[in-house]
Amino acid sequence: MPSLFRRNPSHPAPAPASGDDLFDEAFQQRLEYLALVSRRVFTGRQRADRRSRRIGSGIEFADYRQYAPGDDIRQLDWNVYGRLGRLLLRLYEEEEDLSVYLLIDCSASMAFGQPSRLDYARKLAAALAYVGLSRLDRVSIHAFAEGAAQRLAPARGRHRIFKVFEFLRGLEPSGGTHLAEGLRNFAARTKRRGVAILISDLYDSHGFEDGINQLRFARFETYVLQLTADDELAPRLNGEVELQDAESGELVRVTVTPAVLERYARQLTEHRARVERFCKSKHVPLFTLEVATPPETAVLHMLRRGGMVG
Repeated sequence: MPSLFRRNPSHPAPAPASGDDLFDEAFQQRLEYLALVSRRVFTGRQRADRRSRRIGSGIEFADYRQYAPGDDIRQLDWNVYGRLGRLLLRLYEEEEDLSVYLLIDCSASMAFGQPSRLDYARKLAAALAYVGLSRLDRVSIHAFAEGAAQRLAPARGRHRIFKVFEFLRGLEPSGGTHLAEGLRNFAARTKRRGVAILISDLYDSHGFEDGINQLRFARFETYVLQLTADDELAPRLNGEVELQDAESGELVRVTVTPAVLERYARQLTEHRARVERFCKSKHVPLFTLEVATPPETAVLHMLRRGGMVG
């Protein structure tokens, strides 16, 4: 599927909304409600969901092992010694923090839509981040396009949401899409594994599959959020038009007829089916989100269905 086209370069795509418009007080209140509801969604989940297989100084008993010189005698089980005459050390399971990585495609095609897909991605990322921060997960954000990347370091605690807002406000759509390059670099630089949530339109001339595989092969728990817009499903075009590729800048003159629109719709449907088939075959949860859907509604739906954070 090629990058999306804009009609006539003299009519550029709408500029992304300002950060203040995106993260106003009303939006912040909705985030607080979302965090509250998300806690109810996860009520009854075992803390063992996050428990690592490592043995350490946690509070959940795991096993015994024979005492060896140099071991901490405070961990000896004196009751066992009294009954069996054996020096056995109590072992406990450690509980790990969950690391959540929000991976945002900032290529030029993300400027498409009303609101733009990047504006929607920023609000979606803010909502997911707030849920994670509220649950004391380690949340970080990585934004990328072809040849460029930005990163917000891991943070914990809901008060860090303002750092998240500040980072997201600075993101702008530019450059081409190269998911494999961006996600390969992310995986190579990120030693701590966790949940990786890719937010993208998945319009990549190199193919989206290799990018998602970069996360899978690096053993991240991977989720894909594919963003769509109403006007890409049914473009309001007719007659002779000049289109400009949103990423390459290439100009194309097209005579738009019902047959052309039908062929376009068929290719778009095939692309989406290809995404769905690939994710299903690789057991990667896929959420296709229309940018007209309130982000907090989309996040709540995803949490109920997939539990990607928490």
